[in-house]
Amino acid sequence: MIIALVKEMMRPGLILFSALVVFMITDILSADEALSGFSNKGMITVALLFLVSEGVKETGVINKLARLIMPKKRKPIPRLLMQIMFPVSVISAFLNNTPVVITFGPMLKKWADKLSLPSQKFLIPLSYATIFGGMCTLIGTSTNLVVHGMMLDRGMQGLGMFELAKVGLFIVLFGFLYLNLFANRLLPGEKIPRFSFPNDTREYYFDLYLPQGSSYIGKEIEKRRLPGLSEFMVRTVIREGKHIRISNAPFLLEENDQLIVAGSSENVGYLTQSTNVNLNALDIAEPDFLKKQLKLVEVVIAPRFPGIQKTLGEFDFYGHYNAVVMAVHRSGERITTNLENLELKAGDNLVLLTTDDFTRYWGESRVFYMASEIGEMDDPKDRTRRWIAIGLTVMMIVGATTGRFIPIEGSDKLDMFFFAAITAVLMAMMRIFSAKKYTKPINWDVLITIACAFGISRALQNSGAADFIARTAINVSKGMGPLGVLAAIFLITSILTEIITNNAAAAITFPIAYSAA
Repeated sequence: MIIALVKEMMRPGLILFSALVVFMITDILSADEALSGFSNKGMITVALLFLVSEGVKETGVINKLARLIMPKKRKPIPRLLMQIMFPVSVISAFLNNTPVVITFGPMLKKWADKLSLPSQKFLIPLSYATIFGGMCTLIGTSTNLVVHGMMLDRGMQGLGMFELAKVGLFIVLFGFLYLNLFANRLLPGEKIPRFSFPNDTREYYFDLYLPQGSSYIGKEIEKRRLPGLSEFMVRTVIREGKHIRISNAPFLLEENDQLIVAGSSENVGYLTQSTNVNLNALDIAEPDFLKKQLKLVEVVIAPRFPGIQKTLGEFDFYGHYNAVVMAVHRSGERITTNLENLELKAGDNLVLLTTDDFTRYWGESRVFYMASEIGEMDDPKDRTRRWIAIGLTVMMIVGATTGRFIPIEGSDKLDMFFFAAITAVLMAMMRIFSAKKYTKPINWDVLITIACAFGISRALQNSGAADFIARTAINVSKGMGPLGVLAAIFLITSILTEIITNNAAAAITFPIAYSAA
């Protein structure tokens, strides 16, 4: 089995299942013992958590968190690492690591490129941050649930939701400390000087107006910031055709004032969600266009763009490209006029609201140098689904944490399995994830590997191999006491994880640790 896993002759699940068949043929295992893992609570809980993680991912919760977490400006590497790693560890303590890494990875690379930072300095720490978080809770990794399930099988109490944090938090602390001290020196990519932080954040200009009923009407701008929209700086107010430059002094707003504000392209969602300001650009689009699934795309105008030296008012951008210009960035120049009167130039950066087709048709064209997606347009329905997903996940975590302390005679149902099952079913019923495609997010090879590992664990116990290895570990580390035995088991498990999956390694090592104890 070990040789087959090392040489990757087949998928791990099939290799472990083949080993189970051999153990049944040689009468080491009965059929019931071989298949016991397929009905184990720990294994089924892992499957349910795949569905819960899919629900959270589908509603864009992780995407939203990623955008909030990413630092907006360059800082010393240790500060940037802490600002990214700490929240990622917290998220991965409660969600499957895979969607966290898949979501954060591309965003982190794009963020690093935008700030002229080597992405390698952050991608590897990102992976470690998810591992650190998984060490602190019962649901942090599927391996924790496997061990928990095996403990319950042997009549033990099992692990509490935060019981692992007693050890995990110290590992997180020392892991963060090590990466902060050595990541910049040891990881690939050019070493970044400690105090070299040019301001690389691009400033985009947005064209807004105050609609009737806006709470900003009759209020003062203080230090060029709008209440609730502090991510943007007001540069110019256009009132009755007059352009008024805004300073740090208070300025009283009036109805129908047009505002030219500056901010990051990634914060455009705050403007589209606000009821106190409207984007002039959206008035151009047809009602049917705004009902579609829209994306925000960033492009750079190439010399072959047909609208060069024309204003946005003169050039029908929406008619040509089925896209609305939301914001403009021009290197080295502050924009004080409304975007409709802005004359377009080669090299201008535009933020567009458009459909999925835009990048496919125009991403590699000679009209634009590049086209990269910023994110999806936030829909009110998505926000509702997002809050439902968050609420259900919090309910699951709180329930699993407190359920074990609620005395129920003759029942142990208020556990992680119970609350994960309720959460997964409610998410399916509320269409948080697709009920018709519920099998898609589940990693079946991982589940089969876990289920088979339970049977192999039983085979080690039945054959006496677990007792033999445990006695050998005790004899070898006799002079070092219990810590020596713990170190030996740790070493065996670490070697196995290099050959097989973490879940299988934990399941195989468990009977050895149990016998040694």
